[in-house]
Amino acid sequence: MRQLSRSLGGASYVLLAATLWGTTATARTFAPAGAGPAAVGAARVIGGGLLLLLVALPGGALRGLVRRGTRTRCLLAAGAAAAAGYQLAFFAAAARTGVAVGTVVTIGAAPVFTGILSLVTSRPGRPGARWLAATAAAVAGCAMLVTSGHASGASAAGVGLALLASFCYAVYAVTASYLITSGTGGRAVVGAIFGGAAVLLVPVLFISPVRWVATGRGLAVASYLAVLTTALAYLLYARGLRTTAVTTATTLGLAEPAVAAVLGLAVLGEHLTATGFAGLAVLAVSLVIAAWPARRPTTAAPPGPGPEGPGADATTPGAAPAPAGR
Repeated sequence: MRQLSRSLGGASYVLLAATLWGTTATARTFAPAGAGPAAVGAARVIGGGLLLLLVALPGGALRGLVRRGTRTRCLLAAGAAAAAGYQLAFFAAAARTGVAVGTVVTIGAAPVFTGILSLVTSRPGRPGARWLAATAAAVAGCAMLVTSGHASGASAAGVGLALLASFCYAVYAVTASYLITSGTGGRAVVGAIFGGAAVLLVPVLFISPVRWVATGRGLAVASYLAVLTTALAYLLYARGLRTTAVTTATTLGLAEPAVAAVLGLAVLGEHLTATGFAGLAVLAVSLVIAAWPARRPTTAAPPGPGPEGPGADATTPGAAPAPAGR
């Protein structure tokens, strides 16, 4: 089991992050009645973003990242705008097309957008045949699980907003992956991106009721969402991106609705149809396929403890290595 954990490498961190994200919907059900979805999302990102910013400050890595040049600052700005845009677009989509359809479109389309962006930007670790098969199965399983075969009534505007949210998530993931695999510490990257997203979402608090945060239950929910589902989850995700291709990481993120469904059954007393259970099984198998380490190609070089021997490569197969000279 320990050897398997080492082999999975960054995939295990991504799956842990997705598990924490999957608890978000259940946690929100414990918020006071006056907590609107946009306000809860803004409070989550603002609180989590400030925590990530504080974590990134010691050591000077954040200052070094910001001083790397105009291109890096533009990438950070794009990542921050994407992280903030995801929250707003997703909640708007859910209001127009329903939570189930909005979720499956947003999460299901993310690996597709990520794969396209990776191809367009010529990122290392571009999609392969196994990724395509695992992603197709995962998206199908996600659709079966979340909609349970009932996806009617979705508005075109809601689907469009869900696709926008999905694209925003893909932009954040590819941007963060590029910066992290270029040699920048993951804490500095997520601290800068989510610190910027927190600033961008502050105006939401002025147009949405926020009195619920001052209650005991509201503060507990906001703290949980900020600390665990944002700060800790994105630190784990950043750690995973160090050794996992962003296309694979985005596919593994489809574990989120599976965790949400299981918690709905166990905590909220919800029910799944036979289609939903079948989708959960398909999704679980596809995630195992996506996370399972690829077999290393054999070479003619004899094994040894030298520079090319065991332990020389710190990345898992399929990971996006840092570009030369960065």
